[in-house]
Amino acid sequence: MTKIYSPKKLIEVALPLDDINAAASREKSIRHGHPSTLHLWWARRPLAAARAVIFAQMVNDPGYQQDAGFKYGVNKKDAEIKREKLFQIIRDLVKWENTNNEEVLDRAREAIKESWRETCHLNRNHPRAAELFNPEKLPGFHDPFAGGGAIPLEAQRLGLESHASDLNPVAVMINKAMIEIPPKFAGQEPIGPIPESDRTNKKKATKDMLEDWSGAKGLAEDVRRYGDWMREEAFKRIGHLYPKVKITDEMIIERPDLEVYAGEELTVIACLWARTVKSPNPAFSHVDVPLASSFVLSRKKGKEVYIDPIVDNDDYRFDVKLGVAPENLKKGTKSARGANFTCILSGTPIEGRYIKSEGKSGRMSSKLMAVVVESKTGRLFLPPFAEMESLANSVKPEWKPETMLAPDKRALWTPPYGLETFGDLFTSRQLVTLTTFADLISEARDKVVSDAISCGLEDDGIGLNDGGVGASAYGDAIAVYLAFALDRSANTLCTIARWTADREQTVTVFSRQAIPMSWDYPEVNPFSNAAGAYTVSIAGVIKGIPGIGKVAGIVQQADAATQVISADKVISTDPPYYDNIGYADLADFFYVWMRKSLKSIYPQLFSTLAVPKAEELVAIPYRHESKEKAETFFLDGMTQAIHNMAEKGHPAFPVSIYYAFKQSETKEGSTSSTGWETFLEAVIRAGFSIDGTWPMRTEMTNRMIGSGTNALASSVVLVCKKREISAESISRRQFQRELREHMPDALEAMIGGESGQTPIAPVDLAQAAIGPGMAIFSNYSSVLNQDGSNMSVHDALILINRAITDYLNPDSGNFDADTLFCDDWFSQYGWSEGPFGEADTLSRAKGTTVDGVRDAGVIESGGGNVRLLKWEEYPTVWDPQTDQRTPIWEACHQIIRVLNQQGESAAGALLARMPELGEPIRQLAYHLYTLCERKNWASEARAYNELIGSWHAIVAASLEVGHLGGQTELGFDF
Repeated sequence: MTKIYSPKKLIEVALPLDDINAAASREKSIRHGHPSTLHLWWARRPLAAARAVIFAQMVNDPGYQQDAGFKYGVNKKDAEIKREKLFQIIRDLVKWENTNNEEVLDRAREAIKESWRETCHLNRNHPRAAELFNPEKLPGFHDPFAGGGAIPLEAQRLGLESHASDLNPVAVMINKAMIEIPPKFAGQEPIGPIPESDRTNKKKATKDMLEDWSGAKGLAEDVRRYGDWMREEAFKRIGHLYPKVKITDEMIIERPDLEVYAGEELTVIACLWARTVKSPNPAFSHVDVPLASSFVLSRKKGKEVYIDPIVDNDDYRFDVKLGVAPENLKKGTKSARGANFTCILSGTPIEGRYIKSEGKSGRMSSKLMAVVVESKTGRLFLPPFAEMESLANSVKPEWKPETMLAPDKRALWTPPYGLETFGDLFTSRQLVTLTTFADLISEARDKVVSDAISCGLEDDGIGLNDGGVGASAYGDAIAVYLAFALDRSANTLCTIARWTADREQTVTVFSRQAIPMSWDYPEVNPFSNAAGAYTVSIAGVIKGIPGIGKVAGIVQQADAATQVISADKVISTDPPYYDNIGYADLADFFYVWMRKSLKSIYPQLFSTLAVPKAEELVAIPYRHESKEKAETFFLDGMTQAIHNMAEKGHPAFPVSIYYAFKQSETKEGSTSSTGWETFLEAVIRAGFSIDGTWPMRTEMTNRMIGSGTNALASSVVLVCKKREISAESISRRQFQRELREHMPDALEAMIGGESGQTPIAPVDLAQAAIGPGMAIFSNYSSVLNQDGSNMSVHDALILINRAITDYLNPDSGNFDADTLFCDDWFSQYGWSEGPFGEADTLSRAKGTTVDGVRDAGVIESGGGNVRLLKWEEYPTVWDPQTDQRTPIWEACHQIIRVLNQQGESAAGALLARMPELGEPIRQLAYHLYTLCERKNWASEARAYNELIGSWHAIVAASLEVGHLGGQTELGFDF
């Protein structure tokens, strides 16, 4: 096979990781304009990270040049200057405010094109040059596990023809709505009738007349207009199920912030219900008693409201009262964690087993506890009244989803309580409401087509699914986004949603990656202005319609293991994570409504009753009889999928693969776990060598799953290249020799040894350092143990982590005896006291004395005990140039003190007085962070991590001091 010549890509060498992580972290709190509001998807990659990774994957690193058959070096300083320019493009690129900044994007696109032209020139004589290396056309992009669509969207934004595929129909639709549909109707003016509410709003009507309908703005506006039409039509049909409440004198609660008057008719926001079961006490077994997790309605300071249950013999009722709830009411009738309650009438315990039995027998019901209405000045809580409860109970749905929830006890908790189908998760009124809106979507679609033809849009009769771009296809497109709004509403109009007293509003079903069991729930009015209302859902969808890329997007349903879409394309992907929750099981919640709304538009995509699950690549035991069989399924399937990428991907580019770490996978300062090892095994078995591992903060910082289950903590981006067919085997001893030879240089570059490069934070080092270690391991066909067996990934990771520890260990460097003593003492006692005798023995072994270390000013010795001083205890007046005995330990903790008390500039000024100690200080900080992390000393670890995080700025500040001109302000020559 003719050799491909390609310079190393930036992602194989260096990244401005801190800037990418900061932008990704900031993005988590952004909603307006973020595609996450378009439709929920779990663990979607931040746009900033996806954009940076694809850019760095496609641009050549300036430090490496290659000509056909001949490699030559580049001036290191020139390379650093050029690399910094690429870094600056990334820094600008990842800022949220630059997401659609064409000037910034064009700089990135031009850099990609320039690198591509270089690569094409190098391969101009390749037999497939016309096919693979056309300098006038960038290669296509493909994500075979497209999921929430962030990665394909950013590839499109960077100017690539973006292809996305997934097995999950919900994911396919999300990707179509993000990258395929908007470019088809770019610049389309809205054709829908202006809502009546807009006609009376002169300011809004004038704005519409002057509106710029470029990009997807017209599409989004039509989604709003037809969504408003649907809301009005739905109200005509089912508005009577959500009547307003006429306020009486008895309903008015004295609250100074509310202006409510008798005779007013107020819109109901939500009815708050509690599930009930028959009392287990024989004397009250005829009574349905509430399973309420809380009686608190509002915790807002000065506006507290709670439910007061009033018991009357064998009956009870609910009242609403102002003020802070008594302690016995804050937990409702709950007696302990889980499904454990108390009978409100008798105090008899109601255990989980009993509740499950009642639920399975169909005897679980519900009772209205309170009603929330919207006044002009705020939300008013009212006691329940019989008419409202009777109305809700009288509704009879004609249809409900019969799809069964999967038996995954980790994520789907309702089946043991009798809620076994997705239809069981909704009240009768909610089912009628959602069905009404679902049916209206097809009517809205037909109306769009008719209105589009009337406005002059040609109709070729070809639908969106068949590639149409006329009136019929436009009607289909609007229907897709209207269906997304229905899904958004279903996420709230469901009995698994919760009421939060802190914010006086409803929390959606998927506030975590699970469908938990709920005991009390709000039934939201879809015609109000609260979360879950259809027009509110429409507004969220509109906010999420992304800016349109300049090239087309193509989305297909495909199995990653067998797809052919990746052929000669750049690949970046975010595959499933070993035994993490199966999204196919969760996605059925949306699929049942999406299928009802869109099956006529995408008949093949929605041909199955539920989301396909058998091929989903997650190691879920319930699908495979045992944990061992599940692991084998995952390893074999993931190997096949990744092998498919290795064989088909464009030969001039590395493949980037995200792996999301769980918290348990980063314990003890190393990155080792069954999931991680199995994933790496799959990557290597698939024929890839791993050239780099970049840790990125791509997950929400709060835990998404309940305690006891690992939450995703961060992602590692693996940079992979197809391993040479001629790769040889090496011995375990040779592997260890290469680790000793290459790891120090790689680690030195990572922790900031390279001039001007921002160091990788200690918290990320364990993950990042796997890259160069695995690059050695995976570059060979196998590493052979002494008995001739192949070394496992597990054993390789142990050796790699040991190499990291050895490098950071002060004993392996040129550290002074006092520092070596302090390090060992810290490892044993931390900041606590220890016996003098032990300190004396240790100090002699390290070549120093207790008195000497005390004189250095880093320990306190007396009363037969010895204690290390914390950085807060170090003297504030200290000059390393006049100190007669300055251990690295002292210098490190003095820098930490100054950084915390005075900031980076002052820390830099201090470093300028001892520049020769900079590298040892930095290495000691990395070592101490690793030590603290292994011992779970979080607060101590934070100080060292923050020092490294600020190191680049501290060094820059120290150089500034040194450049003040010969004799510095501090009185010394730098």
